[in-house]
Order: sequence, then C-alpha cells, then structure tokens
Amino acid sequence: MITFNIAQWRAWAPGLDSVDDWCAWCQAPALLPASDAAPDVSFLPAMQRRRLSRLARMAFSVGWPLAEGLQDLPLVFISRHGETPRTLDILSDLASEQPLSPTQFSLSVHNAVIGLWSILRNETSEMTALAAAGDGLEHGMLEAAALLNEGATAVLLVITEEQAPEAYASWIVDVPFPYALGLLLTPGDEWQLELGTGTVQPTQTQWPHALNLLRTLLTEQVACQHAWKNRVWNWQRKP
Repeated sequence: MITFNIAQWRAWAPGLDSVDDWCAWCQAPALLPASDAAPDVSFLPAMQRRRLSRLARMAFSVGWPLAEGLQDLPLVFISRHGETPRTLDILSDLASEQPLSPTQFSLSVHNAVIGLWSILRNETSEMTALAAAGDGLEHGMLEAAALLNEGATAVLLVITEEQAPEAYASWIVDVPFPYALGLLLTPGDEWQLELGTGTVQPTQTQWPHALNLLRTLLTEQVACQHAWKNRVWNWQRKP
C-alpha cells in the first residue's frame, strides 16, 4: 500500500478547459465530438511551440501550471499509446519509400515529451516515461510514490492519450477522445492505493481510468477500483 496527497490537478480535453467544465462533465460524462482543437500553450515561445504535437501540447498544458514556481520537480509521464499520429506518418513514408524525417522520428519516441520538458524548463530532476498497459496510471503512481519516499517534496504525474488515427481504430479502443490529466503529488495520507490480486477481467468502463479517478476527485467519492488482468487496484480517500 502507498499513501500520498493530491495537492493540485489540471486536465484538458477538447472543449473542457476549466474546472467548471470538468465538474460538469464528471457529473454527466459523455463522448466529446471529434475535434482538432489543441490546448493553449502560449506560455512557450512560438519557435518552441511549433515542435510540439497535440499530445505534447496536452502534457505541457496540464503540467506547466502545476510546476510553476517549483524547483527540482521530478516528472512521471504516462501514455499507453504515445505519438500514434507521428508513428503512422513515419510508417506511411516508409511504405511509399519516402525519405524519413529525423525530427519526426526523434519526436515520435516515447520519452520525447520528457526530453522536451527537460529542455524547455531547464529541469534536471528525475524523469520517467512509462508505456504501461491498462493500469499505467497505477504503475505511474508507484513510481511517483518511490520518488516521494526517497525525499522528493513533490512529484508531477502526467497521463495523456491522443485520439488514434483511423488506421488503428480496430486495435486502440480505450481512448474515447484526446485527454490529459496532471496531478501534483506530495507526501501525506489523504489517499491510499493498494494492490490486490486474483483472477479478474479488465474493468469494463466507458472511460479511461485516469478520467474515472478525476470523476472520483470531483464528485467527492471516497473510493474507486480498477481491475486489469490479475491485478485489482483499490483507491481510497479519507472522508
């Protein structure tokens, strides 16, 4: 079992920019219409913004405000699928025997976001990029808890997923719309996360677990559960 506090949070999805937007969505969650909208990252210089995909912009839009004023802030970045649009572009160029872009490739790898974060924030603290399966959020929480246990005063956790291109629609079925969630975690016992085991089926929910956790946060529930393969994760908040 691990314990921690969620000091602050930020989230973004197309059309959901504010706390009020997310509170309304959490009360009555629904699919969002397809959109090419991207979050505002005008806090970055224009030349630097041009390099960022929507996935990276989502990560920066939720993470940057949480990191404001904090020095030596470790980062745990989680994405199950990563830069699927960039990957498809590269594969399409290969299939048509076109020359590959080194920049496109370098920005498609899974740790590209934390590399850009380190450069743009001049941050040299520990950073981890995880590509876990259905319970990536919980594995990220374990990583963050280890950093807190080692003495970090806060850890930034960012989980984000991009809407997959149509070519991947048969395989990527767990991203209802593009989203990002940032959590600023601090030592404490406001929350606890415990792992149980057993023969279980993946939790059948319409929403990714990161969004279900946000619903738990904003609707003042005290517990939620997430099952994946033979793991059952129990989240509990002090009432």
